[in-house]
Amino acid sequence: MTFRDLNIDQDMVDALAAKGIIEPFPIQTQTIPLGLAKQDIIGQAKTGTGKTFGFGLPVIQALGENPEPGVKALIVVPTRELCVQVAEDLELAASNRPTQVVAIYGGKAYEGQVEALKAGAQIVVGTPGRLLDLASQRLLSLANVQVMVLDEADKMLDLGFLPDVEKLFAQTPATRHTMLFSATMPGPVVALARRFMNRPIHIRANDPDEGLTQANIKHVIYRAHALDKDEVISRILQAEGRGKTVIFTRTKRAAQKLVEELSDRGFNAGAVHGDMSQDARERSMAAFKAGKKDILIATDVAARGIDVNDVTHVINHTVPDDPDTYLHRAGRTGRAGKTGIAVTFVDWDDMHKWGLINRGLDFGIPEPTETYSSSPHLYTDLDIPEGTKGRLKPAAARPPREGSGSAAGSGSGSGEGRSRRRTRGGGSGDKPAARPEGAGTHDGKGHEHHDGNAAPAKRRRRRRRSGGAAGAPTPPPAG
Repeated sequence: MTFRDLNIDQDMVDALAAKGIIEPFPIQTQTIPLGLAKQDIIGQAKTGTGKTFGFGLPVIQALGENPEPGVKALIVVPTRELCVQVAEDLELAASNRPTQVVAIYGGKAYEGQVEALKAGAQIVVGTPGRLLDLASQRLLSLANVQVMVLDEADKMLDLGFLPDVEKLFAQTPATRHTMLFSATMPGPVVALARRFMNRPIHIRANDPDEGLTQANIKHVIYRAHALDKDEVISRILQAEGRGKTVIFTRTKRAAQKLVEELSDRGFNAGAVHGDMSQDARERSMAAFKAGKKDILIATDVAARGIDVNDVTHVINHTVPDDPDTYLHRAGRTGRAGKTGIAVTFVDWDDMHKWGLINRGLDFGIPEPTETYSSSPHLYTDLDIPEGTKGRLKPAAARPPREGSGSAAGSGSGSGEGRSRRRTRGGGSGDKPAARPEGAGTHDGKGHEHHDGNAAPAKRRRRRRRSGGAAGAPTPPPAG
């Protein structure tokens, strides 16, 4: 089976083939024919099964080889990262025709997105908030939308976006072609489908795909001590065959702390979390995809936008809250039929969460193995070379931590900041350039960077605090 066998236009078949995408996945073989026939679809499939092309190719083909300018297709997604990923996939598929795709999402300047709309983009991929924002300013018109796709509908529900989605539906023509995709089908999502879809066909790609996906991923569960996790992770990152790795943390603070810790240990790590600007998140994700960084530390906000086929390991720094979140995280590896490893750390206080996941996914591991960085089974389970330690290179040989700023003074390999503080407190004077102005025999050398009036003022204050002790003559206090 090929995409051409599914009646996809040759120019799109060629565009995909140029990237090594030849054979369709099961969800694609089921949805593409129905999508081309303009049949409303409810597609139930896990992330990573290829559903973007399942709806994307019919959308592009329905618009024609040379579509008129203006928004004809709307694809609504829950997160910024997924928005970027879906837009990139559609741009790839449409690269041999003039169809234009624009990603509309928050955290980025309006100007570029508005310019793309004014230039006549036909396909809009967007998050609900920014879409409604531009629509309310009459910068985005959905009046001529011919096809609308709702991707990751269950995540929309989790994030509270369904009311916004209903508002978007209301701005599109009732005659539009509609496709909805979701990993699970909770009640509110079913109600949304019934309200806005016309006799949809329900396609479940989970069952035939479930066994393959699980077989492709080796699940390793450890009960670990919080103070030892960084060391354990550092050793896992040196396992044989370890490629790109995604590490999930529960909080933004934990993500940033782990990036700094791994960087200090010599690893090439980046982060994606909510405290970063959107531009910084996109740069970090791009560096990971391009292989410039081989470790990405993320909170769940980024989970559904990490669509990289060569991720070999996923590490859950903390156990996820529920089985669905576990599947979404673990689904970053073992993609496109490749194998992967998912390692999960369960803290003592989180055993109830693991119990929920264990029962929900039928792992049969009620008591995870207690594991430390020195545990022999850690090495054999994950193919870590014997004798591996948690640091790639000695501290003296490591480059300065990127973007460390003032935090560098607290690092183990950064003594300069401490030296300056000791000198200010009246300690060793072997770094005169770091000493501030003071009374006594100090002649001001090494302080060219200070304002010319600052030194006398400081000397006067220090003499007053010391009770007028004798020293080098200074002018009396003014006034």
